[in-house]
Amino acid sequence: MGVAQSLSELPYAAFLQVHPDGEALEPDGNYTEVHFDSVEFSGGEATSAKFIEAALTGVTMAEVGLERARFSDVWLSRNRWVGVRVVDGEWLDVAVLDSSLAGVQAYSSRLRRVTFRGCKIDTLNLRGATLVDVVFEDCEIDELDCAGASLTNVTFPGSAVRSARFSQVKCKKVDFRGARELDVADGADSLRGAIVDERQLMELGPALAAALGILVK
Repeated sequence: MGVAQSLSELPYAAFLQVHPDGEALEPDGNYTEVHFDSVEFSGGEATSAKFIEAALTGVTMAEVGLERARFSDVWLSRNRWVGVRVVDGEWLDVAVLDSSLAGVQAYSSRLRRVTFRGCKIDTLNLRGATLVDVVFEDCEIDELDCAGASLTNVTFPGSAVRSARFSQVKCKKVDFRGARELDVADGADSLRGAIVDERQLMELGPALAAALGILVK
């Protein structure tokens, strides 16, 4: 999908209303056509909140509960999320640009047409999640956990993927070609259907051998 490079390129930019500084997020909150700009949220719960045609720029979130939240047509730029819980969430047509995500819990979530670009991602839990048409572009990704997830048309152009876990993952049109690094800590034998280049196959050799019980002497 095409990704807007600036706030002004968003089709709903003219309708955005700035979220009042200091006002907390609320459970079941409806944040349609809301612009969160350079605000900080620490703690609190916003379970089942809805973010629709919204923008978050320069937003910091720490230990915020966003379980079962819905993000639809949302644009995030220069965000910093630490320990945020977006478990069982719904992400549709979302762009995450130049952001930092650390310790984010997103297991059992559903992501469709989502782009991460230029992000630093450390310990992202996508266990049991469903990803369709998801792109990780030019990202630094450490400890990505996709155990038990379903991945369809997921790509990693220009990204470094380190200490990734793919145990019992289901892959369809998952393409690692173009990734700068590919280091699999667990579940290399579950990547049936994934596409790698020759260099990546060599890098995966030790992990594949260990998973299959092959001794290399």
